[in-house]
Amino acid sequence: MANAKKPKRKAALLGLGLDSDGHKRVTKGDNFLLVGGAKDTHEEMTEKAIKINEKLKARGKQLETVSREEFDDIAHEVGLKKFPAK
Repeated sequence: MANAKKPKRKAALLGLGLDSDGHKRVTKGDNFLLVGGAKDTHEEMTEKAIKINEKLKARGKQLETVSREEFDDIAHEVGLKKFPAK
């Protein structure tokens, strides 16, 4: 099996808005899928997902190639907060 190809890593962001105003919202983009949320929540998720992609591009990286630490830094830069594990 010396010639076996290593499977290419894939990564995506999944955003789930838990509040609702009665509308069903789904937004797909490069590396992300966002579902649910009231209008403002969904817009905020979309904005942050786009900003994450912009920051990745500026660093010359893809979502599947960044380390967890680097992703955490990028997420913090766009205003996402990490909650401590319980």
